[in-house]
Amino acid sequence: MSSLPLVSHVAPHSIVAWRADGAVTLRQFLAEVGQLADLFPAGGQLLNMCRDRYRFSVGLAAAIVAGKVSLLPSTHTPEVVRQIKALAPDAFCLTDSDHCPVDLPQLRYPAMAPAHPETFAVPQIEGKQRIAVVFTSGSSGTPQPHPKTWAALVGSVRAEALRLGLSDGAPWTIIGTVPPQHMYGFESTVLLAWQSGNAIGHALPFYPADICQALAAVPTPRLLVSSPVHLRALLDAGLALPEINRLLSATAPLSAKLAQAIEARCHAPLLEIYGSTETGQIASRRPTHNAEWQLFPGMTLIAEGDSWRVCGAHIETSTALSDLIEPTINGHFLLHGRIADLVNIAGKRHSLASLNYLLNNIPGVVDGAFYMPDETDREAITRLAACVVAPGMDAQRLLAALREHIDPVFLPRPLLFVDALPRNVTGKLPRALLKRLFQKRSTLKSA
Repeated sequence: MSSLPLVSHVAPHSIVAWRADGAVTLRQFLAEVGQLADLFPAGGQLLNMCRDRYRFSVGLAAAIVAGKVSLLPSTHTPEVVRQIKALAPDAFCLTDSDHCPVDLPQLRYPAMAPAHPETFAVPQIEGKQRIAVVFTSGSSGTPQPHPKTWAALVGSVRAEALRLGLSDGAPWTIIGTVPPQHMYGFESTVLLAWQSGNAIGHALPFYPADICQALAAVPTPRLLVSSPVHLRALLDAGLALPEINRLLSATAPLSAKLAQAIEARCHAPLLEIYGSTETGQIASRRPTHNAEWQLFPGMTLIAEGDSWRVCGAHIETSTALSDLIEPTINGHFLLHGRIADLVNIAGKRHSLASLNYLLNNIPGVVDGAFYMPDETDREAITRLAACVVAPGMDAQRLLAALREHIDPVFLPRPLLFVDALPRNVTGKLPRALLKRLFQKRSTLKSA
């Protein structure tokens, strides 16, 4: 397998990132990569905990050129770190925090000395080199490793860049609300910039005002890489928005209604990416134009009973999809939710994803999610439940609105009203946190 460049920028003065103190050129970036790589301890694997996106990118690049593997678990709880240590005993932690709680040998991100190397060359990386291991939680709660080679990741983000129109030669700047340690943020805010000749914005904004500030701090054209929960919050905040030239969303499908409102507010096209930790990104759509997703070039869906596998392009091994897929024509498909989310009540089937979609499209609902109890819980709760943020609504009105769209067997009991759902930084709602809300339902307003 041939080598592929670390970045597609070629000129030493090309801008690869924007920090708080201004632009970072390719020459400066590569010099800092070399300085950091020289400080790495002997361990072959590192947990990159840098919150600053530029520092994360320097740490990632330094690991790649030093032949080390970056470990990217979905969370960094003490239990996950203990499990990571068992899987990777030689791992160390790279951090830019003064108080990092991770129980691993730590390397503090250093203050970089100015460097002006006489020689200049973009590192060439063997395509088969394993550069990262991304983890899913697995059914047992033990992190399940998914190794990623350089060639597969490069193929993924180059296809994404073409689909997004970022290879047009314009100097795009990418601002992300999702952390770079997450598969979506890893590919779409760091690797995408490297492989499309564009620049990374260093900030990790969360609140609407922070997103506006991060956008205003970098030049146009700007791509905002975000999630439904962040985009909804940005929409609801009603702030004056800096110019946004393109938006990208993932982690959960957007409703056409919300997508239309976001495009109208931001005066920019919104695209969605579909993929998984196992596959990387494999398809995209513009939800205001089409409900169907379009596979990336060179990919094929293969039927396997009631489920599907995807292969081709950057997918190195045929990989099972965990979602309910309905292929249409010419590499397009409809998405009906996760296979694990399929519920069967009294012989009638529905997916939690489609139920959530219907719930969140009800006027007055700000956020909401259905919950199917575990088998061990069903003596106490024998039906679907739902948790909803809907100021000014009551259970009777909400259930009446749901009854217009779903069979009565899927109506949620109990129905809990809360001020906010415990979503994580990428906008996902871990089932364990949702379960905890229902375990404490006696302290909440219940239908």
